[in-house]
Amino acid sequence: MSYITLHETKLRHNFKVLDQLFRDHDIEWAIVAKLLCGNEKFLEVLLNISNNEICDSRLSNLKTIKKLSPETQTIYIKPPAKRLAKSIVQFADVSFNTELATLEVLSTEAVKQQKVHRVVLMVEMGELREGIMARNLMSFYREVLALPNIEVVGLGTNLNCLNGILPDEKKLQKLNRFKEIVEEHSGEKIPYISGGSSVTIPLILSNEVPFGINHFRVGETLFFGTNVYKDSLLSGMYHDVFTLTAEIIEMQQKPTIPSGTAGTNLTGETPVFSEEEKGRSSLRAIVDVGLLDIDHKDIQPLNPEIEIIGASSDMLILDLGENSANLEVGDTINFSMNYMAVLRAMNSDYVDKKVKTEVVHLGGASDHYLCLN
Repeated sequence: MSYITLHETKLRHNFKVLDQLFRDHDIEWAIVAKLLCGNEKFLEVLLNISNNEICDSRLSNLKTIKKLSPETQTIYIKPPAKRLAKSIVQFADVSFNTELATLEVLSTEAVKQQKVHRVVLMVEMGELREGIMARNLMSFYREVLALPNIEVVGLGTNLNCLNGILPDEKKLQKLNRFKEIVEEHSGEKIPYISGGSSVTIPLILSNEVPFGINHFRVGETLFFGTNVYKDSLLSGMYHDVFTLTAEIIEMQQKPTIPSGTAGTNLTGETPVFSEEEKGRSSLRAIVDVGLLDIDHKDIQPLNPEIEIIGASSDMLILDLGENSANLEVGDTINFSMNYMAVLRAMNSDYVDKKVKTEVVHLGGASDHYLCLN
């Protein structure tokens, strides 16, 4: 059975690097754990590293977090469905909101449960995903203030996830100004501006995050050490917190071009082959993972000699090159994974999940701080 490994020591290192960065800039931050898909084994690792604030967009995952660590503050980071109000109040200490009708239902439920439910009001800043239009923010806020057992603890925004709109100093200053206007007109203080995510981290490093942006929500950079802003990597962090391992179930010398009349394959494609490959062969291996578990375009063999040829529903086809590693049937091959690869594998019941704790050293990179590549 193929499996995904979480390397605990590498994740802990990445956490320490980010935590120091945010401390140095007086910014609080929460971990976005939705990538882990509620897997208890991996969540236990994460909660052992930090149990302060955990964000997720799936209610079932927040329920699991509360079961494992009741004291951890949980944040539901998408506008809640009204039908989930009871569970939102029960398992999410904070929720992100954009609709008054939903907040009214949350208020009613919070009264029933004798809780004060805290909310962040999300503001539209150009990404055109979730968010209250700025011209409606003041009147919206006034109505929310009148709701019993609802406490507004922040304004927030989301960028980059749908249309790829990047944060910049001007947008963040505008969000900060919205908070000031709301406070001036209402006489109420709003503690947080949750204006940052992984994509905003490079702006901290270039001193472009205005004072007042004091809360970030970070997932991808923690787990992958990525500079999301520039679609590159950050030095000083590990980029291989996750690896995929699959076992060789067949290994044979085969022609490089198939024979017969070609139709469409499983994914609706008709592969095209070069005539120059006629008569040639290569050493091919099949491993026990496929499209049900992973998109082969999102993984890469750690051995540079190995090339991915293609995939079917539950098998991955590889060219082993010269096979200098002397691989045999029953041996395993390791792959690097990007965000979407991990997300898909975590959602698969056919990929086992393992934790590995090892002594590691990040050669040539800072153990304490980030650098832009």
